[in-house]
Amino acid sequence: MKPDLADVEDAATRLSEVAVMTPLLTSPELDEIAGGSVFIKPECLQLTGSFKIRGAYNMMSRLSPEQAERGVVAWSSGNHAQGVAAAGSLLGIRTAIVMPQDAPRIKLENTRHLGGEPILYDRFTGDREAIARKIAAERGAGLVPSYDHADIVAGQGTVGLEIMRQCEALGVTPDKVLIPCGGGGLIAGSSVAIRGIRPHTTVHPVEPENFDDTVRSLRAGKRLSNDASARSICDALQAPTPGELTFQINREVLGEGLVVSDSEVGEAMRFTFLHLKLVVEPGGAAGLAAVLAKKIATEGRVTVVVLSGGNVDPELFARIQRM
Repeated sequence: MKPDLADVEDAATRLSEVAVMTPLLTSPELDEIAGGSVFIKPECLQLTGSFKIRGAYNMMSRLSPEQAERGVVAWSSGNHAQGVAAAGSLLGIRTAIVMPQDAPRIKLENTRHLGGEPILYDRFTGDREAIARKIAAERGAGLVPSYDHADIVAGQGTVGLEIMRQCEALGVTPDKVLIPCGGGGLIAGSSVAIRGIRPHTTVHPVEPENFDDTVRSLRAGKRLSNDASARSICDALQAPTPGELTFQINREVLGEGLVVSDSEVGEAMRFTFLHLKLVVEPGGAAGLAAVLAKKIATEGRVTVVVLSGGNVDPELFARIQRM
């Protein structure tokens, strides 16, 4: 069942004492480049360093005592893993997460620190969802999908709900919102909230080159996959294909999809560090990269950009800053 605005509002109530209400930031340098007003929603400042705690906690807090006792299994490139582990610690639920063996070290270490059990696999030869389902069946545990679940989508949608409430408090109306897109949970939930409040605001998915499955799927009207040989520094946005539920939502509510290169993502990471004093991971910077590279018209408009995460290994971050 597709979540609606009421589901997102209910999720916001559940998260009110858990998730951080991240601010809307501005930058004179960014406004000058854009030729309009740009507001940054830094989910890199969220608990666990990304938006993922929102969906994980919203779903896991709804488990029955019997379900919670059996624990949960998830699959993730790293940010969902940390969200599930953190939610599990808060709720007293055992968590195991199937993660790629080449995931950023910081994401693996943080998942362990938060109480999760990482189970590693090869992202280029293994099927993480199949592995997670097998483990869950063996343990009698529940599953917490990365994005393709109504409660996950509704929880992630609180990002969009906060954007609209914060814009209203500032007396501004966003013309467009740019959101990094992997499996599509964040943008699906946020679009439900944003367009439920203001139908004329357009919401645009931003994906890295070679992982533009949502952009291509929107154009084709059906779910398409990425090439298994594709590579990108945006590890958080490497879902193989749009989610079934998320695509049902996104094909109805999203505007034009945008694609950015790894070099453009690197430029956005340098910009956020220099001008906003923020550390943003590659996937989290995709939306800003689209603005800086002028992939969409921003002149004379109000644009909101979501920085979806900040969990990047120090070595990679330092190397990108030196480029």
